Amino acid sequence: MNMKKSYDTPCPIARSMAIAGDAWSILILRDAHAGLTRFDQFRKSLGIAPTMLTRRLATLTEEGLLEKRLYSEHPPREEYLLTAAGRDFLPILFMIGEWGRQYRGDDNMIRFFDMEAGTEIKAIVVDEVTGAKIGTRPLRVVMPDEN
Repeated sequence: MNMKKSYDTPCPIARSMAIAGDAWSILILRDAHAGLTRFDQFRKSLGIAPTMLTRRLATLTEEGLLEKRLYSEHPPREEYLLTAAGRDFLPILFMIGEWGRQYRGDDNMIRFFDMEAGTEIKAIVVDEVTGAKIGTRPLRVVMPDEN
């Protein structure tokens, strides 16, 4: 995917994929939602090469999904915290997980529970206006110049 071209497209899916569309970025965001904040924590969890992790963290920071905060001055060390945009990525992670559970799953998969209700989370996406589950009704794509 041509990153520069993706930023110019009117398609919000292509623009989003240009930022967080590779597996490493998605998994970094998953781990950040699980509470990981430090470079070494991400590296250990993912088994990713340090140079690759540095690039992905820089991109996620530049694009506003993560922010760096100094947690040690001597030696200088930074941690990565989710921004509002990063926190808003959680439902997307859950939908990717639901797809994976349905089409790539087996009995040996992580499960997620609502801590207040004690029930397992079964994510779906619904249209805010109609309340209909996305994918159950026909849709129409409208280009910006067709409004």
